[in-house]
Amino acid sequence: MSNKASIPKGTRDFSPLEMKKRSFVMDVIKSKFQNFGFEQIETPVMENLSTLTGKYGDEGDQLMFKILDSGDFLKKVNPEQLGNSKSLTPQIASKALRYDLTVPFARYIVQNRNDITFPFKRYQLQAVWRADRPQRGRFREFYQCDADIIGTKSLLCEVELIKLYDEVFSSLGIENFTIKLNNRKILYGIAQVIGEEENLMSITTALDKLDKIGREGVENELLQKGFKQSTISQLSFLFELKDLSFVDKLEKIKHFLSDSELGTKGIEELSFIISKLQFVNLSNANIDIDLTLARGLNYYTGAIIEVVSDDVNIGSIGGGGRYDDLTGIFGLKNVSGVGVSIGFDRLCMVLEELNLFPEINESSVEIMFVNFGDLESNYCLSMVQKLRDNNVSSELYPSPDKIKKQMQYANKKSVGFVAIIGHNEIENNTITLKDMSDGSQKNINFEQLLTILKN
Repeated sequence: MSNKASIPKGTRDFSPLEMKKRSFVMDVIKSKFQNFGFEQIETPVMENLSTLTGKYGDEGDQLMFKILDSGDFLKKVNPEQLGNSKSLTPQIASKALRYDLTVPFARYIVQNRNDITFPFKRYQLQAVWRADRPQRGRFREFYQCDADIIGTKSLLCEVELIKLYDEVFSSLGIENFTIKLNNRKILYGIAQVIGEEENLMSITTALDKLDKIGREGVENELLQKGFKQSTISQLSFLFELKDLSFVDKLEKIKHFLSDSELGTKGIEELSFIISKLQFVNLSNANIDIDLTLARGLNYYTGAIIEVVSDDVNIGSIGGGGRYDDLTGIFGLKNVSGVGVSIGFDRLCMVLEELNLFPEINESSVEIMFVNFGDLESNYCLSMVQKLRDNNVSSELYPSPDKIKKQMQYANKKSVGFVAIIGHNEIENNTITLKDMSDGSQKNINFEQLLTILKN
């Protein structure tokens, strides 16, 4: 009995047309990254498990796809540990699929620091994997498009990355999107003021789910984690800032954090970034301060950034922030960086829903030559090669089937033109060219064919 053809949940196949659309988006992103001076790198699909573990919080560690060691991976395992997955995993799995592109980037920096000129501006367009519950806009295999600037603490980098977001999304035709800003120092200051600085991660992880579970859900999660109701009540002002102006939001949080030196520093950094944005002429981006924005990753230390579409309810389509010592976990201390990521798959879904993709020709072939047999196909093969040498996508139908079948093939593939070359055409050195868009035919020579196809 044969196995049913299937793929793992949370993964997808892409048709030729879908790949053309994805390539179009990827090309726009890539060109903008390069226009801003970023250089491309790539890192391996898998990293050592020790490289990734502990960088994304407990939840991130659980969502990581671990890779079983090759060979008899249970050979050295103590039988008493077989029932304990937490202690067993490091013994049978020493590698994992990358969870994001930032931690592998930090590892890359440390390993290649002698060959890098700092500040280093890198971009990376690769797939990542998370064992998340698949749902709309959330996949287990998806692409991230990252841009990072590492080796400087200048907040002008944050300003540049916000403008980069604006350029990418605006170039793709998205007119209504919001770039939300916060600062990890502000969140730490809030935790400090309410006497819960040791539990900052629990607070940020819960806040990061606000869009999914709502205020009540966030408060319930904090209760379940052992926070007192009186402590949670002190956070209530965070949920009441939504409709206030920049100035009012900053004043309210400034007052709340007056006794927190680190929190006050966060407000100063946020104010600086907002003040500089007036000089970069944002095209379509709306800027908003969202103090519930946490992006529950352990490594952020300063600015936090997130992008959402105002027209499509699909969650964030981009996010990032400042990390002051991510390379320190690999032995290279005090190297500050800031980066943003574009959620490529969600971005494609937004473009699809808003009907923003340009008209894309389904076929990658501009002209197909009909195959009448050995004599004709030999003649056509040299002509196909000449066209390809002139960057015209061409193909010869592989077998001398009935012409009706060959025409149906060309029609289904949306081929632009069909070249019909039989004995008469060979003798007269001509080509019968059929325009598949309107069915018209004409006799021409090769030079005329080349002119038509190149134009």
